[in-house]
Amino acid sequence: MINKAINPLDGRYFEKTRPLAEYFSEEALMKYRVKMEGEYLIALSAFSKTTLRKFTINEIKIIRNLYEKFDDVSYQEIKKVEAVTNHDVKAVEYFIKDKLSKTSLKNSVEWVHFAITSEDTNNIAYALILSDSLDNVIEPTLTEIRLELDFLAKKYKNLPMLARTHGQSASPTTFGKEMKVFSARLEKQLKILKNIKIEAKLNGATGNYNAHTVAYPLINWPEFSKKFINDFNKTRTFKLESNLLTTQTEPHDSYVLIFDSIKRINTILLDFNQDIWRYISDNWITQKPKADEIGSSTMPHKINPIDFENSEGNLGLANALFEFFARKLPISRLQRDLSDSTVERAFGTAFGHSYLAYLSLLKGLSKISVNENKIRADLNNHPEIITEAIQTILRREGEKMPYEKLKELTRGKEVTLADIHKFIETLEVSEKIKKELKKITTENYTGLASKL
Repeated sequence: MINKAINPLDGRYFEKTRPLAEYFSEEALMKYRVKMEGEYLIALSAFSKTTLRKFTINEIKIIRNLYEKFDDVSYQEIKKVEAVTNHDVKAVEYFIKDKLSKTSLKNSVEWVHFAITSEDTNNIAYALILSDSLDNVIEPTLTEIRLELDFLAKKYKNLPMLARTHGQSASPTTFGKEMKVFSARLEKQLKILKNIKIEAKLNGATGNYNAHTVAYPLINWPEFSKKFINDFNKTRTFKLESNLLTTQTEPHDSYVLIFDSIKRINTILLDFNQDIWRYISDNWITQKPKADEIGSSTMPHKINPIDFENSEGNLGLANALFEFFARKLPISRLQRDLSDSTVERAFGTAFGHSYLAYLSLLKGLSKISVNENKIRADLNNHPEIITEAIQTILRREGEKMPYEKLKELTRGKEVTLADIHKFIETLEVSEKIKKELKKITTENYTGLASKL
């Protein structure tokens, strides 16, 4: 029951995280195992170098229907077998055999799971799960965020804004350029993510094709393995790649590349959430009130930035799991231990918290407005930021110690634009230079921000 779920992804956030259930639920894992075993059986039939006969088009359809029409009934049948065998992959094998034994394929059922170990089934199933979930849910949502940031960047590329370094007033920027920074960072990391190949293996109990070669010593099983894994790539963005050198366990190094890539993306978005939080705190960004929503149980005026805070918390939680996955998964005692199995089942938790964070961030973005008047007012309240420009021009003109003179004028003091213009008048430079200096304002001293 949802209201008694231990994990908030399957409780409080159940409806929001449903798109990932298609990939990371226990039922989905069983479906992907059936897919791997079914496609392996079809590949053996098509290979023509074994004694397994070639299947008809209708028989291939029968096999593929086992995973294409996989449903809760199918799942329950497997779980019923698993309750007896205490082995989930063997339960999948028995499920497939039982279904095919009632068809024209009944004489071929012993070719199901031929010469392979459960890790062959599992690692390919997880590779497909990662590929499909990234392609259909994670990457499109991240792209949506990037496009939203691009929209803000273009819309406000010319809006001058006070920058802060070390929390102090600094040379101005534009609001749009600051949004573009995050958009560009996301774009770079998404390109890296898309180029990662997800490694998978099909080589038996200790990675040597022992059972394969004892049955058919003349077949080039590594080539068969490469082709079988590569054939999954015909319609997918996130590609699989055959790993020919493994123990029983595919070492999951490519998984770590994916997790580290998403962790970097999550860190960028965490950085963004914290910046937006500060902009909201300064009233540079306002949030649109919804009539029936309550911001505080005691302070009626409040509209809290809860969507960005929710996103921040979920990103941190997801990254903690991704960091653990990266430490744990590449390590397996000798040729195999099973400690990775329960960890792999938690992939959905990390992706779920990431996805929830992305949705919260998008929701937050849909509720904000940029307060241009407040941004300009606060910018103009800090005329001291143009002293960088003034001392730079004075350096160009050969003025002695301009930095130190402006430091004496402004550091630790509140100054006005009039104070700065008065200082300019004291300088021993030409009237032309003085006019040049007085033309510098907080709003036009933004460098190439708009173009960037």
